[in-house]
Amino acid sequence: MRVGLVCPYAWDVPGGVQQHVGDLAEALTDMGHEVSVLAPVGDAGGSPLPDYLVPAGRPVPVPYNGSVARLSFGPRAASRVRRWISEGGFDVLHIHEPSAPSVSLLACWAADGPLVATFHTSNPRSRAMAMGSPALRSAMEKINGRIAVSESARRTLVEHLGGDAVLIPNGVAVRRFARAEPLPGWPGGGGSIGFLGRLDEPRKGLGVLLEAFALMAPERPDLRVMVAGPGDPAAAMAAVPEHLRERVVLLGRLDDADKARAYHSADVFCAPNLGGESFGIVLTEAMASGAAIVASDIPAFSAVLDGGGAGELFATGDPAHLAERAGALLDDPGRRAELSRAARRAVRAYDWDTVAADVAHVYRTVLTGDGDGPPLGVRPDGGPNATALLRGEAP
Repeated sequence: MRVGLVCPYAWDVPGGVQQHVGDLAEALTDMGHEVSVLAPVGDAGGSPLPDYLVPAGRPVPVPYNGSVARLSFGPRAASRVRRWISEGGFDVLHIHEPSAPSVSLLACWAADGPLVATFHTSNPRSRAMAMGSPALRSAMEKINGRIAVSESARRTLVEHLGGDAVLIPNGVAVRRFARAEPLPGWPGGGGSIGFLGRLDEPRKGLGVLLEAFALMAPERPDLRVMVAGPGDPAAAMAAVPEHLRERVVLLGRLDDADKARAYHSADVFCAPNLGGESFGIVLTEAMASGAAIVASDIPAFSAVLDGGGAGELFATGDPAHLAERAGALLDDPGRRAELSRAARRAVRAYDWDTVAADVAHVYRTVLTGDGDGPPLGVRPDGGPNATALLRGEAP
């Protein structure tokens, strides 16, 4: 099967959707499919682009879903989208975030063949989607099969655009993260907490973690925090008293190999996100690494962590509660080992071997009308299976 994947966000800027599309491309290729990916590309910093990637033009920053997305739109981008589709000869087009005002929406408008879309966004109060829904529906009506990465993403789709979607979660390359050596000097003997995400994006919650660290530090004189990711940490670091700042180690943006090592480098991995997350790729990577996790109890994270069975949860945005939960884990190696084992078991459901096979089943269902494998199962809320949804048989 020849598959065209469309990513709306700049390929050279780290993000969950970009990573999902890249990993899906590699997983489908490993299954024997031919894959081409279209995405905006800004400054790759000299890093080679993957062979499957076709640049769709330079992106521009646009506020979107509580963050700043880098998108490509306009006549030149539209021309590149049409040419890529025309020359691609795709059996199926798979568009990610089709409602994003970028090459994904342009591809929806330009496509006239089998079309699958994955919805990643979780934002029940999206004014952009609500205001733009009449214009979006002309594109949404062309989609033959819809996928949502989580129940919250499905709910956002239903409430703003109508229709339904089968649930297929984000994937993680479990083997890539399962074994790695810690970074030099980590985790150390005095306790350590790790964070990975954009440092200057408030909803990623670094400020909450650093406030919790400031509460814990006086009683834990050797405790350190390892902070990895792009962006300016100045605003978040303001919560840390000056005499404690040397114990917050800023690693900057890491390549894939060092990112895997980072998950193995802390006694406790923290995901303190404040909201706007539909899934939590950072959690599945940490789970695949066998990390002992403490995460905010936003719905997406609670779902991935099996309601707390595969990681501790704390009240979102509450640094005191985070300090309490993280401190308890630091003091209890047995509990950390228990959570590590539970995380490794739970993450198997998100391995790309499973997720890519489910996505390919959706492709076959769209192409043939019934697929040639078992149905994907029933949604957690008891809804219909994938084949029924895609055939339009769902009530």
